[in-house]
Amino acid sequence: MRRTAALLAAAPMLAGLVQIPAAPAAHAESKATGSRSVDVSITSLTPTAPKKSDTLTVSGTVTNDTKSTVSGARVGLRVGPTMSGRSAIDTTANRTGYTEGLDGTEIDGKYAKKIGKLAAGTSRDFSLSIPVDQLHLGENGVYQLGVSLTGGTSHQPWPQVLGIERTFLPWQSGPSQKKSQLTYLWPLISATHVTARTDNDEDRTPIFRDDRLAKELAPGGRLQQMVALGKNLPITWVIDPDLLATVDAMTKKYEVQNPSGNGTRAGRGQTVAKQWLDALQKAVEGKQVVALPFADPDLASLAHRGKNVTGALSHLQGSTELASTTVETILGTRPRTDFAWPVEGAVDSSIVDVATSAGAHNVIARSDSLRETGGLSYTPTAARQIGGGNTAVVADARLSTAFTGDMSKAENSTLAIQRFLAQSQMINLQAPDRQRSIVVAPQRTPTTSQAQAMAAALEGLSGQWTQPLSLGQAAKAKPDPSATQRVPSTRSYPRSLRARELPTEAFERIQKTQKTLDNFEPILTAKYRVVTPFGNAIRREMSTSWRSEAQNASGFRHDVQTYLSGLTNKVRLVPKSNMTLSGRSATVPVTIQNNLVQSVELRLVLRSQQGNRLAVSDPQLVNVEGGHSQSVKFGTTANANGPVWVSARLYTPDGQPYGDEMQFEVNVTEITSTVILVIAGGVLLLVLAGVRIYVQRKRAAARSGEDGGDGEDAEEAHGQDGEDNSEAPETDRCDPAHALVPEQPSDPASDTGSQSAGPSGSGEKVDH
Repeated sequence: MRRTAALLAAAPMLAGLVQIPAAPAAHAESKATGSRSVDVSITSLTPTAPKKSDTLTVSGTVTNDTKSTVSGARVGLRVGPTMSGRSAIDTTANRTGYTEGLDGTEIDGKYAKKIGKLAAGTSRDFSLSIPVDQLHLGENGVYQLGVSLTGGTSHQPWPQVLGIERTFLPWQSGPSQKKSQLTYLWPLISATHVTARTDNDEDRTPIFRDDRLAKELAPGGRLQQMVALGKNLPITWVIDPDLLATVDAMTKKYEVQNPSGNGTRAGRGQTVAKQWLDALQKAVEGKQVVALPFADPDLASLAHRGKNVTGALSHLQGSTELASTTVETILGTRPRTDFAWPVEGAVDSSIVDVATSAGAHNVIARSDSLRETGGLSYTPTAARQIGGGNTAVVADARLSTAFTGDMSKAENSTLAIQRFLAQSQMINLQAPDRQRSIVVAPQRTPTTSQAQAMAAALEGLSGQWTQPLSLGQAAKAKPDPSATQRVPSTRSYPRSLRARELPTEAFERIQKTQKTLDNFEPILTAKYRVVTPFGNAIRREMSTSWRSEAQNASGFRHDVQTYLSGLTNKVRLVPKSNMTLSGRSATVPVTIQNNLVQSVELRLVLRSQQGNRLAVSDPQLVNVEGGHSQSVKFGTTANANGPVWVSARLYTPDGQPYGDEMQFEVNVTEITSTVILVIAGGVLLLVLAGVRIYVQRKRAAARSGEDGGDGEDAEEAHGQDGEDNSEAPETDRCDPAHALVPEQPSDPASDTGSQSAGPSGSGEKVDH
């Protein structure tokens, strides 16, 4: 029993010893210890879409990330199976590590690159070239192409795949039955660079937040590359007119705020700005130009946060109208303004309503927002009828996001280009007998390297399975009846995008600034000096570019409002101290100060809080020159002594209050003597009239007594006396008693007492 137990215990050990010699053979083409063992990167693949007569060249780098030396290392090409669909391309691209059977077999060793020993932590460049006909590609399709490093390690010295990088090789042996119609949007959009401030000179020199735009326009800069590359590509230009207006301003004198915020310095981008505009004018010739609303307003933020703020949506119409005139004036071409482009093509019902409210009946959406629900086996045409006469132009999500990563690394850009070409060919292969319109809407502000990768991909197409189509034509394409046409609800909007929207407070601030501007505009005689820069600044406050600069956005809005309020305060009433009136009628002066560089026109109103005691003359229209003060005198009539509060306020010519009301006290002190004099004069006249009547009667009685005649004589005497009475007024003028009636006094010469240096009439204006 002990012998039997010993034999049973030894059996597994003997079996293990028997298997040891077979290990190297079993692992000759084993799975890699992980793609992290040796990193393989493909930095170049040409041509990107080869033909049968071409020679394929693949270059790159291998890096030994292990802690031991790799021996017998060689780099070879592997052709895998064709992709079965668009999802298969995604799956393959995301797969890591080597999988036998899925990654194909290595092509003839004579096309491999022998490296030998690869020490730990070291890298070696490689370049492999092979005639395309030696790849033994079959039918048209997207093939998996792999570059692998095979070698041994000190722990596993037999040959094995230690690292692999996969990419895709589009193969088209002959012309496509029906080519896909491809629309590629080429965006020229930048951040906000111009403030609302201008110098006080005649040219209204603009003041910029910074001079970063000059670097983007300079040779090698982002925007310079976008124009240089786009010039020779089959694209549709999508332009923010604010960028054109900003660059056009840079061609002249402009100032830049110092980083400290104090003072400005001269901008230095005049030369590159002129060069860029000249190049752009030539680049857009013969191509379609789509103009976004001025400053590229954030449509989603307007729909979700701004629509509840009264008046916020009204800015969109003005931005659309300004877009057309700006592009046509600067580029000399008439743009399309009937397209709206929400952020990342994410749409919902409220966004569509806002976007189309300003006349943009075509909304650029994306397929990961307007998803297919009908189970189609192919990618449908981009155009969809979404009701109300509106069209959703649905950009392909995979193609649109192909170049959003870090394209400054050659490995990333090479893989992105091949994947883009593979996806575009697969769309065509899905339904080769059905021609469809495909739209690509990339990121709004591609980096220089992203733009270069995009251009390389478009050049690689070479019209093999696609043909170019403008955005306007894509919008008119016949929709696929089976494609999704239902716009998602507001609840479906991505949380990640909603979190970066402009807050409701931003739109409230915008409307406060707009209200201030609306009240300021009517008093100005040179409205363009204020309305244009501030109107544009308000539009810039809603720009999509603020999504990545929330703090700077808040600061920009604050600066616009603060600066505008400062300008409005330069037109004001000069504070007035209490005053004293020493007569029944007088004039009250009120002074308006205008520290603007232009004239203003206002309506000045003076009101008495006790009109029965102190009456004030009518309001007056006043024109005050820039940099001057002007006093306006109002006539007053006092009916009683004592203090009366008086208020002065400015109004716009159309009757809106302007600025704060100013109050002061007017004290009437010398009205009693005048009133008594008038009353005394009246009493004296009554007394004199009575005396006169008494004297006349006494004279008549005396005459009657002296005559003593009969009745006939008495009647004669009475008749004569009557005639004398008819002439009494003339006789009375010489009566000594009449000389006691005083003359009525006229108004005194001085109406304002000690405060008035001399008489002046109501409404008199005095410049200071």
